[in-house]
Amino acid sequence: MSQTSYIKLFVGPQMQVLKILSALSEVKIIPVIKDRAESARLAGFGSFSRDQEIWVHPDEKEKAEEILKVLSV
Repeated sequence: MSQTSYIKLFVGPQMQVLKILSALSEVKIIPVIKDRAESARLAGFGSFSRDQEIWVHPDEKEKAEEILKVLSV
């Protein structure tokens, strides 16, 4: 069984992440969203950043980057 590494596509505020997520879902790309601040809060730690991360499968990277260009984020 091979392990696939996802690629970080975007880091930014939740509102932009939601906009990108909506556009990606229209073309059937299902990214992984990481919210390190929320994870830290749930674990009982603090965090200074409220940014979220969007990660995509390597096979979807090119198409996802095109969408980012169109959205101008």
